[in-house]
Amino acid sequence: MITIDKREIREQVIHYLTTFLTEERNARMVEVLSNRTRHLTVVIEDLYQTQNISAVMRTCECVGIQDIHIIEGENEFSIHSAISMGADKWLNRFHYPVGENHLVSAINGLKEKGYSIVATLPGDDSCFMDDLPIEKPIALLFGTELKGLTPEAIELADRTVKIPMYGFTTSFNISNSVAILSTYFIEKLRKSTLNWKLSEKEKECLHLEWLQKSIKTPDLIIQKFLNENNLNI
Repeated sequence: MITIDKREIREQVIHYLTTFLTEERNARMVEVLSNRTRHLTVVIEDLYQTQNISAVMRTCECVGIQDIHIIEGENEFSIHSAISMGADKWLNRFHYPVGENHLVSAINGLKEKGYSIVATLPGDDSCFMDDLPIEKPIALLFGTELKGLTPEAIELADRTVKIPMYGFTTSFNISNSVAILSTYFIEKLRKSTLNWKLSEKEKECLHLEWLQKSIKTPDLIIQKFLNENNLNI
């Protein structure tokens, strides 16, 4: 995947690559980009069912969340393509394989970027969705299907949130929890006056990335264009 830091050249390359798509397809990309956000991100800790992680990615893509963070534990990360339906292609995935302090480094990295780490945790000490402030970027932290979040992850969180439940069962399936919470907060952001959208540079860089994923031999095409126009990236 070719990245281009110089904006003027990036814009030229984007314009050229759009000629390989239909106008409708490129218009769709631009529309989707206008609804993408990094104000909300999802962090998954040690899911072991590929169906669930794939469903989570599909949800994130559908609601407009651009980044997903996957922290491995006892289980290796993998994708169930029949369930993700290609959603993973359009997301930025940050993968943290098992290693020394991988959980701490993942969460601290998000905190350094300005995120409030919000663990999803049923219980009296957790606030309801309505009561969680959204002014600061939010990283929603979800745990395994059977055991939930590890004590270490809960300890690293800034606060905890829960979904209202009125039945005998005390928890939702992980993919349902992600869908409920992410949809709720995305809609709350969209109705707010917060600057939740991607910056122009972020949209341009993603547009370039998505165009390359949508055509054959993008590296060769881009390099040929750069050479013919004496452009140096």
